[in-house]
Amino acid sequence: MEVQSISYGNVHAMKTLLRNQYVILALRVLLGLVFIVASLEKIVDPDAFGISISNYKILPAFIIPVPATILPWMELLCGLSILFGVLVRGSSLMVATMLVVFTLSVLSAMLRGLDITCGCFTQDPAAAAIGWEKVAENIVLLCVTLPLLYSGEGQLSLEHYLRKRTGEDTALPM
Repeated sequence: MEVQSISYGNVHAMKTLLRNQYVILALRVLLGLVFIVASLEKIVDPDAFGISISNYKILPAFIIPVPATILPWMELLCGLSILFGVLVRGSSLMVATMLVVFTLSVLSAMLRGLDITCGCFTQDPAAAAIGWEKVAENIVLLCVTLPLLYSGEGQLSLEHYLRKRTGEDTALPM
């Protein structure tokens, strides 16, 4: 069996692509909108989201109102921050952390044979049950998050615009 190695040219092409400001903007828009949309129904009905959290049988009942209230607002603020390009690295780190926790929670529920819905975008109990599709979706979103951790907000961002307007140095350390 022949093993194909990754050539320096392929790595260089990937780095060039991920430094492209339009690619970074597209990743920011995609990830930001996903987290904004995911947060809205949870913010409107934190009690229903609390039920979704309790279905995973990971947290004790007395603590569930805390993440049911805080988590949707974190998703919304991180989504808005990433979308508009403000504090992108910090928000991307928070989103990556949330995605790892969400994925581990889904895997845990699957391994324990729980037949539950995700609670990610809807609190409807008739929604599709968790499965490998949700794990794959979270991994794809995590892959979208990682370039943002390294690239920051980019030139097509509110933060870059504000720095430029105020005369601050726009060059960010890499």
